[in-house]
Amino acid sequence: MTIYNFNLGIGWASSGVEYAQAYRSNIFKKNKQNAKFVFTDFFHENLEPMTKNLGFEDKEIIWLYQYFTDIKISSTQFTLDKLESEFPKNPTSIEKSDTYVSYTWASKRVTAFFDKSVSEKVIYKTEIVINEKLVQRDYYNYVKVFSEYYKPVKNQANLYQRRFFNENGSIAYDELINGEQSLYIFKDRTIYSKENLIIYFMECLKLTQKDIVIIDRSTGIGPEIIRAKGDAKVGVVIHAEHYNEPLTTDKNILWNNYYDYQFENAQSIDFFVTATEIQKATLERQFIKYNKGLIKVYAIPVGSIDSLRMNNKRNSNTLITASRLASEKHLDWLIYATVKAREKITDLTLDIYGKGGEEQNLRNLIEELGAENYINLRGQHNLLNVYRDYTTYVSTSTSEGFGLTLMEAVGSGLGMIGFDVKYGNQTFIHPEKNGILVPYFKNQNKKNILAISEAIIAHQTQSEEKLENVKNNSYTIAQTFLTTSIQKKWLNLELEITND
Repeated sequence: MTIYNFNLGIGWASSGVEYAQAYRSNIFKKNKQNAKFVFTDFFHENLEPMTKNLGFEDKEIIWLYQYFTDIKISSTQFTLDKLESEFPKNPTSIEKSDTYVSYTWASKRVTAFFDKSVSEKVIYKTEIVINEKLVQRDYYNYVKVFSEYYKPVKNQANLYQRRFFNENGSIAYDELINGEQSLYIFKDRTIYSKENLIIYFMECLKLTQKDIVIIDRSTGIGPEIIRAKGDAKVGVVIHAEHYNEPLTTDKNILWNNYYDYQFENAQSIDFFVTATEIQKATLERQFIKYNKGLIKVYAIPVGSIDSLRMNNKRNSNTLITASRLASEKHLDWLIYATVKAREKITDLTLDIYGKGGEEQNLRNLIEELGAENYINLRGQHNLLNVYRDYTTYVSTSTSEGFGLTLMEAVGSGLGMIGFDVKYGNQTFIHPEKNGILVPYFKNQNKKNILAISEAIIAHQTQSEEKLENVKNNSYTIAQTFLTTSIQKKWLNLELEITND
C-alpha cells in the first residue's frame, strides 16, 4: 500500500501547498504509512535541496521526468574535479567567479555553475558554447541526469531536444521539443504528449485497490490521473476557498477554477479533504443544495503541533504576527491600529515576523509614524519557541484557508485577534473564550483599522484573571491539532477508503 501525493512544482519560497505536504509527510512517517510525493513540473535546478529544505526525505520524492531512469533523487554531488577529469585536454584559459567557472578552448567554452546550496565544489549545470552560440546544457546530481540541445534560430538559442540518462551514462529516453509540444522516445514506445507521459507513469506504478492517490494540484495532470488510476482510490485536497461567493446564487455556484474539474467530475473522486470542519460542512451543504450528488469529505488540518508550548511569564501587552510580508496580509492596517491602540495602552508593542515584498514599505510606514521604538520587523525565524513570550497574536489577513501561524499561536497559549472571515480565523479564534473575531468591512480600510485597534484595546485591558482564562482556552483549542490527533485522522482515512 502506498499513498501517492501529486503536485506540480516546488521552490525555495514554497507556498502553503508544499508546507501542507511537508506536514503530511511527517504524519505519514510517524504512522509508518508508505508515501511518495510526485512532482510533475520540469526543473532545471536539482529539486532535492528544495524538497530536503522542507523536511522531505529523498526516498519519498518522485520526479516525473527522472522516474523513467535509474538515477536516484539525491543532493548535488558532481564535483568540479570530476568534470575536469572528463576534459580531453587542458583549457587555454579559466575564468572564476562566485557562481561559476568558465573553461575555454579556442572556439569552445564550457561554463560550470555551482550549487550554492551545497558548496562551491559541486556543480548542478554546465553550458557548452561554440563560436559564441549555446549548443548544450548538462544537468547533474551525483551523475549527469539529462542534457538539453540547442540550435540557433533567428540569432536565438532554440531548445529542440532533451536526453535523459541512466547512472552508467546510457540513454533512458529522449524528449523532442517543438515549441510547447513534446514527443517522448523510449526504446519500446513513443509517447506523443506530456499528458500521455503522465498516463504512462500512472500505468507504471501498477496501482491496486490498496493504493491511494492524493491530488494537491491538478492543473494539467488531474484528468490524466483520474483516467489512469486503475483500482486505486483518488482524493483531492482543497487548499483554498473552493468557490466564488460573490458570484454564487441560490441556483448556481461558481467553483474555484482550480477545483472546478474535480467537483464537476466528483463521481470519479473517492474523497475530498478540507483543512477545517467549517469548510467541510460548507462543501457538503453546497453539493446537496446544487444537486451535485453526495461526496465523502474529511476534515484534516494541513498542519499539526507536536506539543503545547507553555509559559507562565509572558511580557505584558506584547503583540505578535507572522506571515509573508505581502499586501493581502494588510500589515499596514495592523501598524496603524497598533499606533492608535498605544494611545490607550502606553507600553503596547508589536513584533512582525516574516519576509516579503512589502518589507520596505512597512519599514517606511513605521518610521513615518514614529513607531520604531515599539513596532519591529523581526525577519524570518523558527517561531515555535517564540510565540509563548507574547500575550496576543493579531492577524489582519482577510483570507486564511487554514493558518499555520494561527495554529502555532494557540498552541502557545496566546490570545487571538482577527477578522471574522473564513476559514482559519473562525477555526482558531473563539469569541468569549480565547479572543475576538473582528467585523470585516470590505473596501473600508479606515473602519477595519479602527475595528482592529478597538479589539486590541478591549482584549489587552481585560483583568489578569480573564487573560489567564484566554490562555487556558487557547491551549484547550490547540489540543485538537496535536500531531497525535492528526495521525489518527490519516490512519482512519486510509482504513475507511481502502476498505470501501
